[in-house]
Amino acid sequence: MSAPAGSPESSPRRVLIAGPAGVGKTAVARQVERNANLPHTEIDALFHGPGWTVLPGFVESVDAFTSEERWVTEWQYATQLGDLLTSRADTLVFLDYSVWTHMSRLVRRTLRRRLRRVELWNGNIEPPLHTILVDPEHIVRWGWKGRAKIRRRVDAAERAWPSLRVVRLRSQDAADDWLRGLRPHRT
Repeated sequence: MSAPAGSPESSPRRVLIAGPAGVGKTAVARQVERNANLPHTEIDALFHGPGWTVLPGFVESVDAFTSEERWVTEWQYATQLGDLLTSRADTLVFLDYSVWTHMSRLVRRTLRRRLRRVELWNGNIEPPLHTILVDPEHIVRWGWKGRAKIRRRVDAAERAWPSLRVVRLRSQDAADDWLRGLRPHRT
């Protein structure tokens, strides 16, 4: 259950941003970083090595930054991390946007990144566009499949971690309102 945006409870210290691929988790995490003065670690940058390989020490890197008192990151890689992130977070923000909002963002982002050959992490770029037809792990297909999975994962985390504050945001307007209610932490 989310706390009112203006309440002291709305200034979390350890924040996970959840949602399917391409919904805008990193953008929201960066805004939390600015508004609440929490250090943001982009978890994809810790995971993806050259050639889309897993970087050695991924779990150890996540363990290190989540041992700190204050942080914000995207909730991903549950297979590799288990409950590490949810056990340490005080707030889980679920970007539970409509199919249209989510998928249009994901497709636009994928097209932009591929056509501009935007480097993502460690020299990686989006694969050729035709791979959406042949690769079951293509990011657009992954994003579609992840919608139901992340909803189940958020529900399970809410049951497993009763002290975890879950903030469900169903639109960009709701996200903007919640973000405006954050108060900066003193360093």
